[in-house]
Amino acid sequence: MKVSARNQFFGPISAIKTGPINAEVVIDIGNANRLVAIVTRDSAEYLRLSVGISVYAFVKAPWIIITTEPKLKTSARNKLCGVIISCQEGALNTEVVLELAGGKNIIAIITNESARTMELAVGQSACALIKSSHVILAVVAD
Repeated sequence: MKVSARNQFFGPISAIKTGPINAEVVIDIGNANRLVAIVTRDSAEYLRLSVGISVYAFVKAPWIIITTEPKLKTSARNKLCGVIISCQEGALNTEVVLELAGGKNIIAIITNESARTMELAVGQSACALIKSSHVILAVVAD
C-alpha cells in the first residue's frame, strides 16, 4: 500500500468507544505512545474495527501542529513528544521532523514564520499535536 500521508503508524486497537454517530478509536503505536482517532460509526463498522486488531493510522504533515510547550493545554487529543532531528526551511514552509521514543519519526509542515518565531532547532524538545479527526484509519482488506 502506498499512501501520500507522510506520517504512517501501525498498531493494535487498545480501546473503542462507540456513540450513535462517531467512534473513538485508541491505537497503540509503541513505546507508550498512542493515537486517538475519531471515525464515523459507519466507518468503524465497515472497517470491522475491534479491540486487538491492528490498523494503519495516517496523518498528513500539514495537519500537525508543533509546540515547544509540553504542558500546553489544547483541545487536540493527541500529543506526541520527542526531539527535533531535522528542520528544513523551504520557500514558504518548514519541514520539522521529530524523533519519538523508540525511534519513530513524525513529520510536520509549518510556515517559515512559525518556525522562526518558535526558534526551532535540531536537538530541541517539541511535541506534535494532532486532532483526533485528522487521523485516517485503514485495515488490510479480507
